[in-house]
Amino acid sequence: MQRQSTLRTRLVRGLGAVTATAALAGGLTACSSDAKATGNDASGKVTVGAVSNGAAQQAELSAPVVESLRAQLPEAVRERGELVIGVGALPAGFPPLAYVGTDQKTLTGAEPDLGRLVAATLGLKPVIKNSTWENLFVGIDSGKVDVAFTNVTVTEERKKKYDFASYRQDDLAFEALKESTWNFGGDHRNLAGRTVAVSRGTNQEKILLEWQKKLQSEGKDLEVKYFPDSNSVYLALSGKKIDLNFGPNPSIAYHITQTASGNAPTRNAGSFSGAGETLQGLIAATSKKDSGLAAPVAGAVNHLIKNGQYPQLLAAWNLSNEAVATSEVNPPGLPLTNS
Repeated sequence: MQRQSTLRTRLVRGLGAVTATAALAGGLTACSSDAKATGNDASGKVTVGAVSNGAAQQAELSAPVVESLRAQLPEAVRERGELVIGVGALPAGFPPLAYVGTDQKTLTGAEPDLGRLVAATLGLKPVIKNSTWENLFVGIDSGKVDVAFTNVTVTEERKKKYDFASYRQDDLAFEALKESTWNFGGDHRNLAGRTVAVSRGTNQEKILLEWQKKLQSEGKDLEVKYFPDSNSVYLALSGKKIDLNFGPNPSIAYHITQTASGNAPTRNAGSFSGAGETLQGLIAATSKKDSGLAAPVAGAVNHLIKNGQYPQLLAAWNLSNEAVATSEVNPPGLPLTNS
């Protein structure tokens, strides 16, 4: 099973369908780049969290051009003056990472927002192209897309064909009611006696069942529960039929924002690398191998980290716990045996 298709499946299952995307279909679709809505303009200002429908705290960030990084761009990209950013969010999107906003046309989310910040830093106009997951890679392979910002996990298999510039940790998370005092603490033994919901056929299910087996060998119990959809999971959690929901960190982060003002607010009770115990999984900007884009993109991300725009972006989307200290070009990825 391909790693990212599994991750994307669990994101979609964890969030359900997003409205206002039914009209988008087919291959690569150019999205609105209205400066007022998406935030890139001649002043170097980028508005993150625009038209987010409450999933983010909108913020205007300054992202002036860094000429030393712009000089590292491939000549063809620099002369064109555009960075074509691929996002694989069709047909339904997956908040808070990428989905159509409340204006019914703008692709919003943490992924396109970071792409816009990187483009501004490199002195390029962002052109966002939305597609299905499969067509996203067709776009990169054909040269129609320069770089993808779309929750792609770095794997050793993918590194044979693509270059990467990491920008976020690939984490799973436990969601608990805000009133709960339980915390994961990085130790599966803390799950003893708990009832945990998980989606079938996902990476998190595989990890959770491995923990269940270990606990059973020690004479302890971990009850795993399955539900037909995310709404059923949330009803079970709010009704205290389960103790925890185990899913992708972004989907948990999004649901936390949605419950904040409700009768059963939730919180993040601990995270775990989606790559397992031995490797921190990483999400990375993805470009065609030897295209010359990975280094300037990584440089732009590191500039944004150093100057504060990167942490502000993650905070706006409630994803601060997935921050990386530095962007790396082609970092260690999931091994070939687990790609």
